[in-house]
Amino acid sequence: MIIKINNCLKWVSLPVIACLIALTTTACNSNKASSDSNNSSVAQTVSNTDTKTIPETAVTVTDKGCEPNQLTVATGKNSFVISNKSSRVLEWEILSGVKVIGERENIAPGFVQKLKEQLEPGEYEMTCGLRSNSKGKLTVKVADNATQASTTVDQNKLIGAIAEYKVYVTKETDQLVDKTKTFTDAVIAGDLAKAQKLYAPTRVHWERSEPIAELFSDLDGSMDARADDFEKKEADPKFTGFHRLEKALFQDKTTKGMKPIAEKLRNDSLVLQKRISTLTIEPKNMVGGAAALIEEVAKTKISGEEDRYSGTDLWDFNSNVEGSQKIVELLRSQIQKNNPELLKRVDDNFAKVNQGLAKYKAPEGGFVTYNKLTEADKKDLKAAINVLAEDLSKLRGTLGVD
Repeated sequence: MIIKINNCLKWVSLPVIACLIALTTTACNSNKASSDSNNSSVAQTVSNTDTKTIPETAVTVTDKGCEPNQLTVATGKNSFVISNKSSRVLEWEILSGVKVIGERENIAPGFVQKLKEQLEPGEYEMTCGLRSNSKGKLTVKVADNATQASTTVDQNKLIGAIAEYKVYVTKETDQLVDKTKTFTDAVIAGDLAKAQKLYAPTRVHWERSEPIAELFSDLDGSMDARADDFEKKEADPKFTGFHRLEKALFQDKTTKGMKPIAEKLRNDSLVLQKRISTLTIEPKNMVGGAAALIEEVAKTKISGEEDRYSGTDLWDFNSNVEGSQKIVELLRSQIQKNNPELLKRVDDNFAKVNQGLAKYKAPEGGFVTYNKLTEADKKDLKAAINVLAEDLSKLRGTLGVD
């Protein structure tokens, strides 16, 4: 359970829920921002007590990075207008250390998307295209003559669900660690057939818990990045993790030279396990995660780019759906109370997506390779997934999680 202790969120054991449920929790205050804002582009400063006005800050991402590369904004709710003028699909993130505070994924070249985020005072980084690019700087300051807005979310109604979700994510991460060891042991031993067989079942646990796992930008990059995220693509030495091993196992059909990559993946999974064990899951990460899992399938994974070498994409799709459905189940009572019609649509759409995926289950378990699907099959799947994603995107507003 999360409670407020010395102005910070803390986890406590579930037996004390009855005694603490009335407490209102708040997020920990970030470090105060530095007063040095030289060479920074200053966003419009407004009073955050005016809920009707959200300042907008424009950011353009090119193949070289962010323009401007330094920004200063006022504390509270901000809207970033991100223009992709690079040659690649990108994601734009706000980072506090290695933790992702906010992100907008899958921005296609030539497109513009917005990210709205509640920000506390402090120094942040922003990602600027390719993972090999340097990061930009974002400074968040308390606006002059403005009262800092409270970022408190009434989490009492969500405390039980968040606690149960932490248990779920922890168990999935523990299984990821165990299966990653078995998988990488096969790679290191040179057992190509065994490693190929273990690849997709191992990734299941990453994909189910992805909304939380990818909060750590460094591990997301080293464990799950695709070749397109790097300047030299497959030849880039920073291209590691599951998909680097996937290329070796299924395209190159060899384990030769993969021992360092396998060992790094194994070690990274242990670091992820340790970080998640002490992580405080915020409501926006859980509630927003239900939509994020499905939106990623709809926007990029449906094309087959995720597991392009192995064709095991349907394993990932199904795991994303399972992770999203778990979140909805944990939030069911609150969604039912606030918007029963939405819950009914979500349930119906989950059923349609699951029925669609069931068509492609393999007799030996798992799913057929993605190349077995026709374009019509993919179109049907995408249609159902898009409708589900649209409804899930309403959960944050329905539950008052901003």
